[in-house]
Amino acid sequence: MDEPQTFISHLVELRDRLLRVVIVWLVVFVALFPWAKDLYALLAQPLLAALPKGGQMIATEVVTPFFVPVKVALMTAFLIALPYAMYQAWAFVAPGLYAHEKRIILPLSVASVMLFLLGMAFAYFLVFPVVFGFIVGIAPEGVAVMTDINKYWDFVITLFIAFGLTFEVPIVVVALARMGVVEVASFREARPYVIVGAFVIAAIVTPPDVLSQLMLAIPMWLLYELGVWVAGWLERRPPADEAQDAYRPLTDEEMEAELDRIEEERKKLR
Repeated sequence: MDEPQTFISHLVELRDRLLRVVIVWLVVFVALFPWAKDLYALLAQPLLAALPKGGQMIATEVVTPFFVPVKVALMTAFLIALPYAMYQAWAFVAPGLYAHEKRIILPLSVASVMLFLLGMAFAYFLVFPVVFGFIVGIAPEGVAVMTDINKYWDFVITLFIAFGLTFEVPIVVVALARMGVVEVASFREARPYVIVGAFVIAAIVTPPDVLSQLMLAIPMWLLYELGVWVAGWLERRPPADEAQDAYRPLTDEEMEAELDRIEEERKKLR
């Protein structure tokens, strides 16, 4: 009878934490809503800067001028609330983790958020000016480049996600290596395939100009190399630290002590 109650209590806790995250997200969104148009203007700045003098964007649907800035405000609110969401996720899973698992998961989680935001910043400040400059530059004479604001939103959010996920490559490499799923030597051997795969992914995701494809493929490859280097460095740590951090099966005595501890906690919950 205790096990179902424990499972239900975990579900209740998860619901409460998700509700807190949603509430914080909505509060931030409400606070940002008066500046939704300004946020969209900031998002559209890379394209507007590349357009010829007098160039502008258009709206082909009646409700688009309202909904697109709202989407931008929602995305901005989500990014602002993301650290709080990560804290709630950590508070939910941390009690069930061992000490060596906490020492790995917490830094990887923080680094994951930072790298995703860094990937979005890389796309906004470096990739967008190049891509939009190329698109405007190849337009035939007499053709005015004026994109719909909803199409522009779809385009930039796709690139944000692509570059954000690209910058997660080191996290994936380090996590797989530390969990023992893939050896560091295997990552090194897969280097040629990773380079080819990076250029294939870049060709699919980015616009059809070589420069923007290189700006996605080369960072993906370099971040892979960074992940391999970090995984190799962690593998070469001093034996004492490595023995302390690495996973090992419990001995019979440790298993009995752990079962006793769990039984004591279950008695307290009754």
